[in-house]
Amino acid sequence: QVHLVESGGGLVQPGGSLRLSCEATGNIWPISTMAWYRQAPGKEREFVAGRYGGAVKLGDSVRDRFTISRDKAAKTSYLQMNNLKPEDAAIYYCHMLIRGHEYWGQGTQVTVSS
Repeated sequence: QVHLVESGGGLVQPGGSLRLSCEATGNIWPISTMAWYRQAPGKEREFVAGRYGGAVKLGDSVRDRFTISRDKAAKTSYLQMNNLKPEDAAIYYCHMLIRGHEYWGQGTQVTVSS
């Protein structure tokens, strides 16, 4: 059984930084893709960033501020968020494609406010 466990959300002032983590546990090999999405109140879930093999893709609104990476064991995904803006506030969800199945984390709240 596969679980994705997220951590790292919280409250940050505009211009601040946060790093989100998402660890996959269980029967997790192979992991084909790692990605992050977010959903703000009243809005649809939005793509933020993803790793697809060796390729990285970023959403237009975060391209110059966020980066996605993974640990050496390739089972934890990180989303480094810099220069956060109020419009980045949302629940952030990690997503992985593992052996052809999609898995989602439980979500972590990011609040950007002074």
